[in-house]
Amino acid sequence: MNTNDLRIFEAVALHSSFTRAAEAMFTVQSNVTARIRSLEEEFGTSLFERNAKKVALTPAGEVLMQYAKEITHLLDEAKREVKNIDVLTGSLKIGCIETTMALRVPTILHDFGAAYPHVELEFKSAMRPELVQDVLDYKLDAAFVSGPISISGLTQEIIHEEQLVILAHRKAASLSSELSRHAIPKIVVFDQGCVFRERLESLLSAKGIVQYRPIVVNSIEGIINFVEAGLGISILPEQIVSSYYAAREIKTFPLSKSLGTMTTVLISRSNRRSSKLMQVFIDMYKNQSKHSNVEQSI
Repeated sequence: MNTNDLRIFEAVALHSSFTRAAEAMFTVQSNVTARIRSLEEEFGTSLFERNAKKVALTPAGEVLMQYAKEITHLLDEAKREVKNIDVLTGSLKIGCIETTMALRVPTILHDFGAAYPHVELEFKSAMRPELVQDVLDYKLDAAFVSGPISISGLTQEIIHEEQLVILAHRKAASLSSELSRHAIPKIVVFDQGCVFRERLESLLSAKGIVQYRPIVVNSIEGIINFVEAGLGISILPEQIVSSYYAAREIKTFPLSKSLGTMTTVLISRSNRRSSKLMQVFIDMYKNQSKHSNVEQSI
């Protein structure tokens, strides 16, 4: 077995076809077939189920796929670091939730790009469940999510804490009055899987409110617009509101420490060592967060 055999194996699994895998790997189908047969002989088991319609991984193939992804990733990382030992280069794919994208990413992209022009920094915004799965599947190097996280295969590093607040329209006298304004309260939230939605629904549950009507939007700006129009209440980090929406017709209400404190952690694969590139990124991100929090307190 050699590393190219594993890349061919991954290509067959990705495309569910020996023919398309051969095209993707710039080789002929007979070579792909021979390399897969060689792997199956070496491991003493079938790696693919073959029929007229498709090619699919067997349970043994699923196990090997996890190792193949890890080996391929480690080899690519080793090549980058050895080749450019004196120059920080390569790429990082980082995931984050919507509010992190809005509050932190623009500055870190600017600062990191200026300091390390040979590094390609890519961000993806999504809900926590999708980000977690992407890290596990090696689609992301790491992701900022709400913690704590206790998932096999992942490690976490605490990055910072932030305070969440309830949002209502400017004329709201109190949170209680706002919740009692309608027989069925309305909440303005992201889709299922959003940590802010989970916190808001926990608050309603604690107050004995089991019936409410969610208005689902897909952006922070949308949440602000709907709340400002008096269409419902929502929840966001206080820093987002004070930094970007202080002049809007909205009012904030504090939360208890248990519901109002959100810890952000950086998750990555536990079977991966932290690369120099990743550590430099984490240090810069932490420094940026620290300076941002100091500015907010002045």
